[in-house]
Amino acid sequence: MTSNALKFKTNYALCSKIEPFYKGGKVQVSKDGKCIFCTCGTKINVLDITTGKVTQSIEQDDQEDITSFAVSPDDEILVTGSRALLLKQWEWRENKCVRTWKAVHTAPVASMVFDSTSTLLATGGCDSTIKIWDVIKQYCTHNLKGSSGVVHVVEFHPDISKLQLFSSSMDYKIRIWDLKSSKCIAVLESHYSAVTSLTFSSDGKSLVSSGRDKICTVWELKTRTVKRTVPVYESVEAVVILPEEDYGFVSLNNKELNFVTAGSKGILRVWNAASGQCVYSHSPPGPLQEKKEADAEEHSLTYCALVPAIKKIITVTAEHNFILYDLLTLKLKQQFIGYNDEVLDVKFFGPADTHIVVATNSPQLKVFELATSNCQILYGHSETVLALDVFRKGHMFASCAKDNTIRIWRLNKAAGSVSCVAQGQGHARGVGTISCSRMKETFVISGSQDCTVKVWNLPDSFSAKGSIDNSLTFEQLHAHVTEKAHDKDVNSITISPNDKLFATGSQDRTAKLWTIPDCSLLGVFRGHKRGIWCVHFSSMDQVLATSSADGTVKLWSLQDFSCLKTFEGHDASVLKVIFVSRGTQLLTSGSDGLLKLWTIKTNECVKTLDAHEDKVWGLHSNKQDDMVITGSGDSCIALWKDVTEVELAEELAKQEDHILKQQELSNLLQEKKYLKALGLAISLDQPYTALTVIKALLGEVDGKVALENTLMKLRQDQKEAVLRYSSVWNTNSRNCHEAQAVIEVFLKHEIPETLLKFGGIKAALEGLIPYTERHFQRIGRLLQASMFVDFMWQNMRLAGTSRSALLNGDVENMEMAFSEPLFIVDKSLPGKTSQSPVLVHDDEEQNETEDDEEEGDTEDENADSDSDVSATNKGKADHVHHKVLAQPLLEEFKENVEPSSDSEGEQDSKNNTTELKKSHLKQNAVKHRKIKRR
Repeated sequence: MTSNALKFKTNYALCSKIEPFYKGGKVQVSKDGKCIFCTCGTKINVLDITTGKVTQSIEQDDQEDITSFAVSPDDEILVTGSRALLLKQWEWRENKCVRTWKAVHTAPVASMVFDSTSTLLATGGCDSTIKIWDVIKQYCTHNLKGSSGVVHVVEFHPDISKLQLFSSSMDYKIRIWDLKSSKCIAVLESHYSAVTSLTFSSDGKSLVSSGRDKICTVWELKTRTVKRTVPVYESVEAVVILPEEDYGFVSLNNKELNFVTAGSKGILRVWNAASGQCVYSHSPPGPLQEKKEADAEEHSLTYCALVPAIKKIITVTAEHNFILYDLLTLKLKQQFIGYNDEVLDVKFFGPADTHIVVATNSPQLKVFELATSNCQILYGHSETVLALDVFRKGHMFASCAKDNTIRIWRLNKAAGSVSCVAQGQGHARGVGTISCSRMKETFVISGSQDCTVKVWNLPDSFSAKGSIDNSLTFEQLHAHVTEKAHDKDVNSITISPNDKLFATGSQDRTAKLWTIPDCSLLGVFRGHKRGIWCVHFSSMDQVLATSSADGTVKLWSLQDFSCLKTFEGHDASVLKVIFVSRGTQLLTSGSDGLLKLWTIKTNECVKTLDAHEDKVWGLHSNKQDDMVITGSGDSCIALWKDVTEVELAEELAKQEDHILKQQELSNLLQEKKYLKALGLAISLDQPYTALTVIKALLGEVDGKVALENTLMKLRQDQKEAVLRYSSVWNTNSRNCHEAQAVIEVFLKHEIPETLLKFGGIKAALEGLIPYTERHFQRIGRLLQASMFVDFMWQNMRLAGTSRSALLNGDVENMEMAFSEPLFIVDKSLPGKTSQSPVLVHDDEEQNETEDDEEEGDTEDENADSDSDVSATNKGKADHVHHKVLAQPLLEEFKENVEPSSDSEGEQDSKNNTTELKKSHLKQNAVKHRKIKRR
């Protein structure tokens, strides 16, 4: 028990909705009797008679109201006409418009009908013309002129061989058109008001016309004369000719013509055409009260049709209610509500909450069976019903209305019907709220606009065992206690679960706590800034919840009347509040059309539900606390189901499935089954995992080939997913190479026409192009930078080697490095027969030349000794020459590597001076030696 209480609700799902499907206009029943077609503004709704639910909703693209429509006798073609002067042909089962053409009428089409072969379509317009269309060959066959005013009735003669069309317009005349000659061959005059319907007998020899002049006329078509005029004393909207059957409600002579009329009195009456007498009158569902003619309009019938396939008669009331009768017994079988108007309150009803009772902006109550949408209309109140409440067992409920009365209603389980068993009068003004006792069906408390509350005791027979199935006599209730409760209207009353206390909420911005049955005031709850709309006791704790027009919900302690918590979230008035999840959560509805689920412990709004477009006046939870019903001013009733455990189970199943697939994916990657791995990653919608598979493919030997083979084996939807992933990968420079590889494969192997058929190709290209251009620009900049580095490296290799050698002091290696390209070949030395080059110093070469000129004869004498000396000093001479020649290069290298400073320049000039002095000294020494020899 405790574990269940701790399971907070997290979400409600909309499981069904009762919406308005008919707001007036034409109604037509399919020939097989399974569907009802009816207009609802810009839509044609198709209602399933078995379930009472709308199965198709065919809507105009131009958002123009539909003025007329027709369904072919074979139930295959639907044609609609709108205020846009267009005709549309539909395959209604597929909700597909197959053809649209101009109606040619200069005003909207008011009526249309098919012939018995489903080939010809007649349209009567507000421009006083009639046009015949061939829907098979798609052209206009006739344009009939001559009517006066709006042509609101058109009917083909059942015998198609006659090719006759009957019509009626605002001149109250019936015209017969011969389609062979396109001329009006007869005008039938009998009515003095608008003709509402034309019905043919089964043999096609007689015609019955009805009008708002309160008569029906039987015509002999052969002579085109009036056979019988039947006064029906009501404005007749529809006439149905009864087939030859054995009827249980009346004995009819099948040899004579019998017809049923439906009109302003709201009753079906059977007439004998021969005698002109009413042979049977069927009372409407609910008590028929004596009313004025103007008040009786709400009960009038606007449509009546015979459906031989299911042997039923279908009628439509002025309140847009569909009523189905059995043809043979005229017993009520089904009722569907086409339009609910504004829903003011709604409650679950029945022992197992199988029904809902709805208070709309009308005196009638509507009880819906949730399984079939079948509705029972309850008559009793004379003015709008404002509030409802249901007793705990679900067999009885109470209602209050603007007629200053309250009523008690009971469900007869055997018959499945609801009837009124008690009524209470006493309030001076409209009764706006009512609450039923919680323990037993012993009393009700009502609150009124007269600022008073009344306690009404119920007879003991209501709570006695077995009274539910036994018939109870109608009781008149009297108020046991009356108390002035507030200074303004009493908007809400709630009774505690133990029937000891009750609370009231008023427009005077206060809530009050009272005792039962003496209505003693215990305390006042003050804190709201505007009027209080709803009060509700918790079933588990001693707290009271109130909702107000200030947009807040407050929780109050019953011990000290202090405010425990305040919930803020609605943008407008909070109209209803109830406890759910065993008093641990709140569910609220507001005039903003929203429902909000709150957790009391955390003050958090767990979920906001949106299904209504207007104020949500009604909010109620069932006994199992797993369903919620809401009613709104938008005429919609929504049924919500608690899906917390369903969503939790789905989430757990998804997690388990995800874990299994992740394990399978890891196994596939380990086994290098990349095709299956990629397909599984796509099915899991995991772009990163797919990227991992692509990287693994490219990392294989011949990765590009493997990637091509894998991608080409994917289905088209999988290729679309990979392309979509690639556009995301391409946004990151780390993954752009894999993305570009995938794109390359697609561009190489898929033709443009195929690529254009990919879903989301436009969005993918819009994401790929800019990032691809950015990647190419980045690669271009990288290539330029790498070329510059390579250029610098090639130019710094030589300089780098010389500098390192210089810094290490390895002059010998430097000399060897520069020896080969720096040799100087001297061919001017005499007496040398060898071709090998000789390295000489410039100064020594000049001195030796001078010595040769001066010594002359002595050179021959000393040739051998000089040769020996030359050979001996050759290595030294080479070393001296090499060192002297390399010195300028070393200096130049130093200048290139390290920029010379002023001190370095001074040092160079000193070195040059020193060298010059040495050269002069050496020349002087040579000259001195020569003189000494001489």
